[in-house]
Amino acid sequence: MPLGKIQLQIVSKLVEMGRLDAEQRTVLASRPDELNGDALDRLLQDEYKVTAFQCLVAKARALNLSPFNVARYKVSPKTFERIPQDFCQEHLVLPVGQVGEMLLVAFANPFEVTLPTKIQEMTGKQVVRLLAREKDLKEKFNKSHENGAGFDDVVMQIGAEYGEAEPETDLRDEDVSEESGPIIQLANRIIEDAFFSGTSDIHVEPQEKEVIVRNRIDGVCLEKLRLPKKVGPALVARLKIMCNLDISERRLPQDGRIIFKNFTKKNLDLDLRVSTAPLNHGEGVVMRILDKQKTTLPLPALGFSEENLAKYRECIRQPYGMILHCGPTGSGKSMTLYSALNEINTPDVVIRTAEDPIEYTLPGLNQMQMHRQIGLTFASALRAFLRQDPDVILVGEIRDKETANIAVEAALTGHLLLSTLHTNDAPTTISRLTEMGIETFMISSSLLCVCAQRLLRRVCKQCRVPHTPENREKEILEKALGWSGPIFRANPKGCAKCNNNGYKGRVGIHELMVTTEELIDAINKEVESAELKKIAMRNGMKTLHQDSMLKVKEGLTTIEEAIANVPPDM
Repeated sequence: MPLGKIQLQIVSKLVEMGRLDAEQRTVLASRPDELNGDALDRLLQDEYKVTAFQCLVAKARALNLSPFNVARYKVSPKTFERIPQDFCQEHLVLPVGQVGEMLLVAFANPFEVTLPTKIQEMTGKQVVRLLAREKDLKEKFNKSHENGAGFDDVVMQIGAEYGEAEPETDLRDEDVSEESGPIIQLANRIIEDAFFSGTSDIHVEPQEKEVIVRNRIDGVCLEKLRLPKKVGPALVARLKIMCNLDISERRLPQDGRIIFKNFTKKNLDLDLRVSTAPLNHGEGVVMRILDKQKTTLPLPALGFSEENLAKYRECIRQPYGMILHCGPTGSGKSMTLYSALNEINTPDVVIRTAEDPIEYTLPGLNQMQMHRQIGLTFASALRAFLRQDPDVILVGEIRDKETANIAVEAALTGHLLLSTLHTNDAPTTISRLTEMGIETFMISSSLLCVCAQRLLRRVCKQCRVPHTPENREKEILEKALGWSGPIFRANPKGCAKCNNNGYKGRVGIHELMVTTEELIDAINKEVESAELKKIAMRNGMKTLHQDSMLKVKEGLTTIEEAIANVPPDM
């Protein structure tokens, strides 16, 4: 239904309610320019003295919904028990009551059709939509954030229960068993809150006088919560129990996995990769969220330029050879590899993977979880795979000489091998392999391509600001692309869609070095990485910096974000 038609219906409902007369309706109908968005509300309130709530009632009746006055609703910690606060704030919804199996939810946007289904899947309750004013909802969230409603109830309970505990007290299993409610609630709430706010990693960090919980969202760490120092050991012990680690061992780092659906009644199918480490003020924990409901993205959605995508697709369809992805932790290497496997995953192709941990489960793949304690390493998994008639092998990471040797051997004996390596750019991957003791002729004859990648924050499409590059910015763009047209900047104030950050989501940048005859000769002659880079660029490789500038030109990110992650080429 067109927006103008709905606005006319709102005016008609106000006539029925006795707030306007027929003459006023005719006047308003003849002013279509003022019947858009909030302009009608302002006009009715300023010129016709209709109250904000009466406007809401009329709008609700026009849309066959019930109105709800959020301004009078008192938000308490229990409000966000079923639907996390961050999710509510992002989508401007508020759970305001429950009748039997029905959940009453106030919506700001009545045209959002997928949201009720999401909430229903999340809560297991049938959603009844009520209409609320966007302004009232935003004000309510601002106040609840100031009061810290998200974790207030749990923190208060913890203060009451653990107030007398000594920081260095040895915690036994029974101290933080399933019965110690506040700690269990806190651990669950931290994980749920992080999941719904789009967090990739949760950091629990003990400090001298308190424990800080930080969430990494779109590559940036944001402080979420400060807890009393005494809570730290209990919270860490609870997280260790959830992933079957030894809670009495606090002197050594430990790795584990939390299967979260075993600890919550909510419909959340996610796992967490957990790493604990002894720090100077106690044990710290970092948890990587692995969303099992999130399917792999298709390759075109990952940020590949058209040229790089065509080259990469050609490489993954080769019958044998080695494809390596490099970049720091959290640069999207795993997601790209899974997307590549998903594209070549057909019934006639046998794919084996060795992973630590298995991040996404894909139908049709034979995936193996590494277990170093019992000797199941990447090297031993690779050896086993070579006897199991695979067409494609994915090795989570090449960390040592043994794994590197077997990987090259597999690529030379009729298998397509994909793996990751920790290097800064594509050309230095060659020197990294030679440092591991791999012969240069083995590298040159097995390697198909090396893809270095990073993730840059996407500038928010809703509130981005047009900008004309000048001075140094103009110089950088001209050098990288030979172009210096208008670009976009992040809005410092942001908007509701990007949570007032100016950025929302991330996009990949890639440096794809495909082997050519000239490059193979250079590798065999053991030339330096800088020379390899020049040769690759002559043969069509775009550097990370050039690709990042291309994303700036396309309006996907900002020049500040690009330069902060990848320095300009020398």
